[in-house]
Amino acid sequence: MTNPARIDDVSIGGDAIRLGQFLKFAGLLDSGGNVKEAIIDGYVTVNGEVDRRRGRQLQLGDVVTFEGRSVRVCA
Repeated sequence: MTNPARIDDVSIGGDAIRLGQFLKFAGLLDSGGNVKEAIIDGYVTVNGEVDRRRGRQLQLGDVVTFEGRSVRVCA
């Protein structure tokens, strides 16, 4: 059983990354089509709020959640 409060850190090797890129990079989704659909349908949250912009620039410390899995953007 997984702990819903668990947040995994994912290093992006820089200062910023787009939401769509990060979802694939972090392994939350495996294809661009799935990413686009999940974001548009409102299944992805950033810092606890639904964000429907695939091109949103994430910053270090942002927490992205999809299907109960949360990952934090790290350098």
